[in-house]
Amino acid sequence: MSRSPGPLRLAPLVLAALVCAAQGALAQSPAVAPTPAQVSPDVDKAYAQLMAAPAIQKLLDAVRADHERSVEDLKMLTEIEAPPFKEQKRAEAFLARMKAFGLTHAKIDAEGNVVGLRKGTGNGPKLLISAHLDTVFPAGTDVKVKERDGRLHAPGIADDTRGLAVLLSWLKVLNDNKVQTVGDLLFVGNVGEEELGNLRGMKAVFNDHLDIDGMVGLEPSPPGAVLVLGTASHRYEVTFQGPGGHSFGAFGQVPSAIHGMGRAIAKIADVHTPSFPKTTFTVGTVGGGTSVNTIAPDARMAIDIRSDDMASLLETEKKILAAIDEAVVEENKRWNVNTLSVSTKLIGNRPGGRTPPDSVIVEAAVRSNSAFGHKTLLRGGSTDANVPISLGIPAIIVGGGGKGSGFHSLSESIDVTDAWKGAQNSLLTVLGLVGVQGVSPALLPKRTARTK
Repeated sequence: MSRSPGPLRLAPLVLAALVCAAQGALAQSPAVAPTPAQVSPDVDKAYAQLMAAPAIQKLLDAVRADHERSVEDLKMLTEIEAPPFKEQKRAEAFLARMKAFGLTHAKIDAEGNVVGLRKGTGNGPKLLISAHLDTVFPAGTDVKVKERDGRLHAPGIADDTRGLAVLLSWLKVLNDNKVQTVGDLLFVGNVGEEELGNLRGMKAVFNDHLDIDGMVGLEPSPPGAVLVLGTASHRYEVTFQGPGGHSFGAFGQVPSAIHGMGRAIAKIADVHTPSFPKTTFTVGTVGGGTSVNTIAPDARMAIDIRSDDMASLLETEKKILAAIDEAVVEENKRWNVNTLSVSTKLIGNRPGGRTPPDSVIVEAAVRSNSAFGHKTLLRGGSTDANVPISLGIPAIIVGGGGKGSGFHSLSESIDVTDAWKGAQNSLLTVLGLVGVQGVSPALLPKRTARTK
């Protein structure tokens, strides 16, 4: 490997590179401009030491050797249903594997996360490494893994069961090869990443562990991709209520909840948002009414609002909520009454922010990518990293190897041919951050522990 010549120069690319955001799997985000591979001398030196160390080469070889066994873990975990809020059976299986591979004190916490600490030599940073247990698929979904055309097919197999299998492989090879890190590694299989899980698992982890210094999460993504931006989102359930009545007999006397909601949706559709920072909204679901010949006494809708910038999100949210109130006033005025009302309930709150592209954790990923011949692509999305990023804790999401497709669909699949290369790449990123005794120092700075 050639020594990179200078400091990481990413700042000019921040506006161009941090513009994409997607729910869930990182691979759903469109590609962005490549990031320069130059890193600071300290980071470059640490990774040069790692790559030159026989112990680390042996460890990376062990990741490759463990690939077939790891794929069996992938199949086993995939075939355990893990719908949002019902992840317990998969959590129990994941915990059993963690304990079998040496984390005997690992446990399931009050929120349902599987948490296990692999201690370092002492006085080093604490790095959270994680993958989420839950999938988007409801109970009863056929999750049997089927092999055909060189791929493994099953709902949830790539997002994010592959990440869980990679964590287990890392744990096994680290312990089998007696590799002692300087910093602590907090292994976590977390709940609540998908849908209305609202990042509850990751929020609980950071509430319980106030001394975490950084996070590296695993999600399906192409080689070289590094998520550094957490797209914030607010979700609302909006309920309209009126007296209702006969469609003919009560016409002109009572307002329709559905008509009021329709006015609101039309007004929301006219809200303008900035293209940068990217800010979006949608009325995702609607419902209500009792029959075709009834003036609807109730109606409801769900709204999703997102932005790469919190101020822009709040401004859009303000406009949308005002549009809803205006629609109710207009519907009441249409019939000269005040009997239609509306209530809003916040049902989703994902904080956002960004990890500075010139931070050590990003430089580490860039340097590790270059060691494996990949150009780094900075990305954004809504993932578990949103939580630490919003707290000012450096966090990134990287891939664990494998070529996934069909995310969040029944046709989801993954090609695990040479997937061990991705597992090696992301493990090298982690090792540089926490350091390896006798090989390289920990690069991740220790932070002052937060207080509740």
